[in-house]
Amino acid sequence: MRKTKFRLFPDNMGHFPLVWLIYLLMPLYYVLQEPIGKRIAGCIMLAIFVVIYRQAYFATKYFFGLIALQMLIIFTLSWFYHVNYIYMGFFPANFIGAAKTRKTFAALFAMLAALVALVLWKYGLRGSIKDILGATPAFVLMFVFPFVNRSMMKRHELQLQLKEANEQIQLLTKKEERQRIARDLHDTLGHTLSLITLKSQLVERLVTKQPERAQMEAKEIAKTSRAALKQVRELITDMRSVTIAEEIMQVQAILQAADIAFIYDVEADLENIPPLTQNVLGMCLREAVTNVVKHSQAKECRVGVYVTKGETVLEIRDDGIGIQKKEGNGLNGILERIGLLEGILRIVSGDQGTTLIIAIPIVRKQKDGMTG
Repeated sequence: MRKTKFRLFPDNMGHFPLVWLIYLLMPLYYVLQEPIGKRIAGCIMLAIFVVIYRQAYFATKYFFGLIALQMLIIFTLSWFYHVNYIYMGFFPANFIGAAKTRKTFAALFAMLAALVALVLWKYGLRGSIKDILGATPAFVLMFVFPFVNRSMMKRHELQLQLKEANEQIQLLTKKEERQRIARDLHDTLGHTLSLITLKSQLVERLVTKQPERAQMEAKEIAKTSRAALKQVRELITDMRSVTIAEEIMQVQAILQAADIAFIYDVEADLENIPPLTQNVLGMCLREAVTNVVKHSQAKECRVGVYVTKGETVLEIRDDGIGIQKKEGNGLNGILERIGLLEGILRIVSGDQGTTLIIAIPIVRKQKDGMTG
């Protein structure tokens, strides 16, 4: 049976949950000042509170019960220890905003409001209305916090849905493009290549018996092949090619949606880069930036395009956690694409981030007399 790796908090949360735990130091300090009985009970409740806090980040089925139990602990501490424990209500307020359904959100928010109202009612009976009024801004913030967090969660979900929709559109576009290319190749070149095959077989039979006719057929084959080459060139010209400039605009939008800073360094004239090289580098750029968004946890991504030593170079650098595993991260797709142009992929990865350097040789055009 495969063991599941223990995680203190979800990977996508970073150190954010740990920062919140700092605010429990003050309640812990005051609990330790209580008599021995209340001290032990208070420490147990705070320990349970921390466990619930951790589990709430993973819980789905028992989410409501965990947050309700968290508020019960806050109520107990506030009612039997000191009213200032009510400020621990910011913890459940944060989770209430993450409720999956509107019904769960409303029920938990009502419980939080009732908790605060009961504690303040008891505290108010002791003649501390002035203190309550002084703390009003904190309570207002506590009640606003769930709505703000819920709004942010909704926005994040919409961004994920938009990203998934864009990925689906790209997949469908690629599939349609492949089908169109296949149709064009079949319709345009199928007949020509079949004709070349038949004539080649005829030349093979005639080369000993009728050499003059074989020579004539060979010239026809050469003529037909040149026509086929022209058809291929026309087909490639008509294809929609991916340019580096277009992809730069796309990745900038993707990184902006993922809240990753984008820096673009260009030292090459993109118009002088051959269309086929631009096509390959553009698709590699898209794949690499997708990996940055999905896996790197980076805050910044830098893209550079330049020409050096007879190579067109694309460099993608992030400041994330580095490549954890090379399999399944799209690197094979990049290698397959640049392999068509005898390109090279170099990877530098570590705790300070990852750098992908893709270099494709510049092919100089041959003179007209050397081309077929």
